[in-house]
Amino acid sequence: MNYNLVIDQGNSRAKVAIFNEMSLVKSWQFETLTPQSLLDAVAGFDINAAIYCSVALQGQEIVVTLRDIARHVYELTSMLPLPLTIGYSTPSTLGRDRVAAVAGALSLFPDTEVLVVDAGTAITYDRLTASRCFIGGNIAPGLWMRASSLHTMTRRLPEVDVESPGAVEEWGTSTDGAIRAGIVRGVAGEITYYRSLLPEGAQTILTGGDAPFISQFISPLNLTVEPLLVCKGLNSILLYNESR
Repeated sequence: MNYNLVIDQGNSRAKVAIFNEMSLVKSWQFETLTPQSLLDAVAGFDINAAIYCSVALQGQEIVVTLRDIARHVYELTSMLPLPLTIGYSTPSTLGRDRVAAVAGALSLFPDTEVLVVDAGTAITYDRLTASRCFIGGNIAPGLWMRASSLHTMTRRLPEVDVESPGAVEEWGTSTDGAIRAGIVRGVAGEITYYRSLLPEGAQTILTGGDAPFISQFISPLNLTVEPLLVCKGLNSILLYNESR
């Protein structure tokens, strides 16, 4: 059986996944992905095609390793054909992970308006139209970036563990509680606002490391939490290019 291999190299960790067509077979996360750890992970799988996406500068050694693993190797750049159109005015500066996430949304909800929220180090809000056009989106600080900036850019505010156990108050009754509530409920309010800009019946997909936590504070209407959205999007881009 032939398999597809996808690699999503983020700012803080790498996600690696193996697919059989559209079905996820296995996935891993690595704080540091090395050629050897990649070889060890995929040992025993007959890899037909692979695709690599990185928001970091490093990675050429991984691409070289992929050429030893797979028969066909793709790297997600602004030049790679996509199953969707890009309405961004500067596609060469558009984050590759954002493109892959929107492609993942398309694979889950074809011909549907979708708000894609990727809650990681930064939070991106991206819009996919029902006509399969990625028209753009917005970028904001993530939960931990907001907490860190409040601490480093003021004299007396503490650095708060945003996701510490316990309820997030509606109105903080301590300095720690006020910071935590302001950050978490502020992000939830942002998501609710952007979702209100889309037509009725639109879908919202949350992905990224903080997605499960943030989802607790958003109404569940048409809301999907998909941790492997970027990987699923990369696989759909790979399949699209393999079929051309």
